[in-house]
Amino acid sequence: MLLQNEILRLRAVEPEDLDRLYAWENNSQLWDVGNTRNPYSKFVLKQYISQSDQSIYETKQLRLMMVCVKTNQTVGTVDLFDFEIHNSRIALGLFVDAEFQGNGYAKASLKLIEQYVFDYLKVNQLYVHIAENNTASIKMFEKENFEKTGILKNWIKTLTGFENIILFQQFRNNYCKVI
Repeated sequence: MLLQNEILRLRAVEPEDLDRLYAWENNSQLWDVGNTRNPYSKFVLKQYISQSDQSIYETKQLRLMMVCVKTNQTVGTVDLFDFEIHNSRIALGLFVDAEFQGNGYAKASLKLIEQYVFDYLKVNQLYVHIAENNTASIKMFEKENFEKTGILKNWIKTLTGFENIILFQQFRNNYCKVI
């Protein structure tokens, strides 16, 4: 089944996700990672959820909820964004709630998203920006055969100053070789 494996199921955002999204989006400790600078109201999030039925080709983005198959708990999100159809590339963001980290959910969701992006959408390139201090994510993407292709110096402003971002890319032809 597309978007499901033995560990996770990726599903569309539902109205029942409002409180969890509200907590995650308004956690200021995560704002640097998500490039957010202000809180979101429940009203705005309700509107976002109500419009989530639009195609990725229309909105150029897609958010999916990570759900643990064994417990049926929502453990995080997968965001595809900055979809450029002409250049056949899309950006990726993975978020696993701190309570659920260390259980392989990020890796399991990455495998599902690669299959979706490369085999279903037929996109050429999946890329991710990772803060230089996020060693766990860097290690995971390296192990999953993403190519480190550059460093964006002083790319994001944090509470303690500017931080470098590492650019990782996976290409469809390389993905096809490793599955």
